[in-house]
Amino acid sequence: MSGNLRDRLKRIQIARQNETVCVQPAVNTNNFYCKPNNESTGTLPENPPLSFFEKRGWISAGFQTLRREVVCGENIELPGVMPEAAGIVMPGIVTHNGCGTAYEDLLFFDLETTGLSGGAGTVAFLAAFGRLVRDRACTKKPGPKNVFFRLHITQYLLLDYPGEGDFIEALLGEFKNGGRTGGRTGGLADGTAGVTMVSYNGKCFDSQILKTRCLMNGVVPPVYRHADLLHPSRRLWKKTLPDCSQGTVETQILGLDRTGDTPGAMAPDIWFSFLKNGDAVPLLEICEHNRRDISGLAVIFSAMAGIADDPFSAAEKISYDPEALSLCWYHAAKRSIHNNLYSTDIPETGQKLLAFAAGKGGARAELQYGLALLGAGNAGGREWLVRAASDDRPVPVRVQALRALAIDSERRLGDFAEALELAMRGLEMTPADSPHRFDFEKRAGRLQKKIT
Repeated sequence: MSGNLRDRLKRIQIARQNETVCVQPAVNTNNFYCKPNNESTGTLPENPPLSFFEKRGWISAGFQTLRREVVCGENIELPGVMPEAAGIVMPGIVTHNGCGTAYEDLLFFDLETTGLSGGAGTVAFLAAFGRLVRDRACTKKPGPKNVFFRLHITQYLLLDYPGEGDFIEALLGEFKNGGRTGGRTGGLADGTAGVTMVSYNGKCFDSQILKTRCLMNGVVPPVYRHADLLHPSRRLWKKTLPDCSQGTVETQILGLDRTGDTPGAMAPDIWFSFLKNGDAVPLLEICEHNRRDISGLAVIFSAMAGIADDPFSAAEKISYDPEALSLCWYHAAKRSIHNNLYSTDIPETGQKLLAFAAGKGGARAELQYGLALLGAGNAGGREWLVRAASDDRPVPVRVQALRALAIDSERRLGDFAEALELAMRGLEMTPADSPHRFDFEKRAGRLQKKIT
């Protein structure tokens, strides 16, 4: 048969229109929608008329594709400018080398699909994009140096398979229109000037689905920077949460209310039911779930931006793992010194974060802080290494602390007997296949000769 698959499906659907009958919809409205005479046949029904969706804010955006615009009522409070450490807390946010990301460059993104596997047969039928717009008319008083933003959300809904081409084209338009035209971030390969997608598990799922569907429709996928907030969430909250799903972070960490929300796992069944029965009410509930996901994603971003701006003040408002953040921050700051990526404030804050986390009993922070102090010539680092070598600390931390203490005793203090004792303690708990075992054996042998 000539023509592509979309045209073929369209012709089939038109031919089946005569096989449907009109019935009253499940909601209180004067509109009608159509369903098959025999639901068991599985034939695709005529979708509800456009007026059904228009009353709920949707307008046509192409063949079998709808769009709606939503402005969230709640303000989002953010630091006045993107924090320099935002790229440390949220990898993917560029904040250095004159390529700093601005809030206007961010494109919050979420998809609802026909499956959770992400294979070539999975189709995206609902997409949401969120942009931050500064709210200059807000009368509420923000925190020091903070400003308020409103989240503007655009959603696209695919009503049936034949409209996927127009649906994908509408989505690509959002990437081309995102970011600041000619902004200091510079243009990317496809002309998207500095667009940074912000998602939750989007690197493994949403972005892959989008890329696959673009290729299946014969169009070039968009190019963008990508900040996936799932991985930073795990770093900050995995020790305190049963899981780090977006909903869990929103409700248990940020106190958001998702009462009455339709689970996203029901999205595939709801869309297939819509195709079969024309029941649009559950489909609109999934659209609301999709909108709330974007709103929640923006709030998570706001929390992480606050942590990046001032991690110590943020700790008074939001519970997070200071040890995991301090280690990530400290190592990123060390790299930045060699590559001249950040200002001197970033390494200083990294050192303070290590001290903060070590003071709260973080074994890895104690070890790293002690090493950092000794490396800087501060003998006070030995006290932190002694803590890290305590019996209640994890074995890998104890081994590294004992090695550092043995080196310090031998080289700085000249106490060979103590250095030997520390090396033997480390040797006792080091597995045979550990690279540290050879170091301890060699060190112990040398120290025994020196003592003799």
